[in-house]
Amino acid sequence: MENKPELDGAILQRDKTTYAIVPRTPMGMLTPEFLESLLEVVKKWDIPIIKITSGQRIALVGIPENKVDEVWDELGRNIGRATELCVHYVQACPGTSVCKLGVQDSLGLGGELEEEFLGEDYPAKVKIAVSGCPMCCAESKLRDVGVVGTKKGYDVYFGGNAGNKARIGDQIAASLTRDEAKETVRKILAYYKENARKRERSARFCERVGIEAIKEAVL
Repeated sequence: MENKPELDGAILQRDKTTYAIVPRTPMGMLTPEFLESLLEVVKKWDIPIIKITSGQRIALVGIPENKVDEVWDELGRNIGRATELCVHYVQACPGTSVCKLGVQDSLGLGGELEEEFLGEDYPAKVKIAVSGCPMCCAESKLRDVGVVGTKKGYDVYFGGNAGNKARIGDQIAASLTRDEAKETVRKILAYYKENARKRERSARFCERVGIEAIKEAVL
């Protein structure tokens, strides 16, 4: 069988003929303009599957190879990385923006983390989540880097994974200010980038290196 080409921002599907794309939707936030362009594209190209992903993103599935670039052009959106070895996305709950349970600003902090780290290369893919309260609706403890808001500040976790070999992330630091939380995330990801093996997700990295060694290096 002929090998299909790799297209930027497109994932070859099970049928070995069509592709899926994931437009960037920061923290699952959508605008009327994007929704209008999305509807126009889906109708025009008769895209058969529109799926909301676990990472608060929208996947368009079943696009013919020769239409992928045109779909991207018409969407006018940045690519949401889904397979590359980099930070794929930051997800976040509403936090104090609208939720009555929120105690910290999850959307604001999530936006700052996405702006700083999105697309940056790492040994394996990295997913980040920010929750505005201990209810942890953004699944922060199941992401490579998780931040959870409490009444005392932000707690930072590392090494979570919701995959086949699930792992709850380890708490690295607690009751941090917003700036302290961001700096802790920077240090964690820098240490991971320098010391992890190729394609070694953070969960397996933590198991191999040990969380105490990571804390010592980061803190």
